[in-house]
Amino acid sequence: MKDHIWKRVIDIGDHILSTRETVRDTARHFGVSKSTVHKDVTERLPRLNPQLAKAVRDVLEFNKAERHLRGGEATRKKFLEKNVE
Repeated sequence: MKDHIWKRVIDIGDHILSTRETVRDTARHFGVSKSTVHKDVTERLPRLNPQLAKAVRDVLEFNKAERHLRGGEATRKKFLEKNVE
């Protein structure tokens, strides 16, 4: 693995752990695709730092379990903004 990829993988893992952001938000923050973030944390990170990978996986599982609530909130905000205009 190239050095810049190795550094990005660790940076993404640390970022997700400290901010508890979603894959989509993390991808936006780092300027990469969601697929890249997902591959980094599910395939590359466990080879580099298994402990960090486990902690990040726990955050992502929590976000996945809660996503139906977030989606509903986003739809609600969108609907309210349309009705205000």
